[in-house]
Amino acid sequence: MSAPPTILVFDSGLGGLTVLREIVRARPDAHYVYVADDAFFPYGHHGEDEIIARVVPLVGELIKAHAPDLVVIACNTASTLVMSHLRAAYTLPFVGTVPAIKPACASSTTKRVSVLGTSGTVKREYTRKLIHDFAQGCEVTLVGSGELASLAEAALNGHTVRDVEIAAELAPCFVGTGADDPARTDTIVLACTHYPLLLDRLTKLAPWPVDWIDPAPAIARRVSDLLGPPGREHDELGAEMLFTSKRRHTLAQALTPFFGGRVPA
Repeated sequence: MSAPPTILVFDSGLGGLTVLREIVRARPDAHYVYVADDAFFPYGHHGEDEIIARVVPLVGELIKAHAPDLVVIACNTASTLVMSHLRAAYTLPFVGTVPAIKPACASSTTKRVSVLGTSGTVKREYTRKLIHDFAQGCEVTLVGSGELASLAEAALNGHTVRDVEIAAELAPCFVGTGADDPARTDTIVLACTHYPLLLDRLTKLAPWPVDWIDPAPAIARRVSDLLGPPGREHDELGAEMLFTSKRRHTLAQALTPFFGGRVPA
């Protein structure tokens, strides 16, 4: 009988927990190792070459240490830069995270979509190519937020984040005169895995209702497809939460829901 698979989920910080949550729902049998590269957070403050030079060998070290069956890069910024390098360097399967522009444009009724991401993600040629290939006649507004990922980390860590701070980052996404404007923004792509951590606040602060597109469920389906059907054995060892800064996490209660009720070591 085959052993449960090990899935390594990598992000610059805690945003990838929103992806982890969906993967755990799809594959509760697996053992999970979550790695937050907090020593280099946020990636948006670093150049592209710096990110590639850091992430590729770091992931190699993690593969050697944890022997995963599959690696998820749960970070839009990293995925748009390093996936080809990782696949060239290592033989195991990788699943990345990219802005969900295709499904957003396909579902938009008003044909006006906003992509809310980090400054690096929205200016990257990869993102613009997705729009070129999949806009399907939609007007797509790119909104680069310099602070929202950090605000999401702060909120998860129990710090006070004011509505006005979130609203300022969100406001440029809303194009139109109001909920009755037939040409208003009706769909927003969450192009950073940190942002779903604030989804309740984003929904409350939105000037009118929109559809929020989170790629995490699609990523979970892809992971499950690559691993194949789950076996009868389930992991009984809980899960692991690692920070590249070597700090110990003190978030057991906040983290447990993302790990499917397990308490991460």
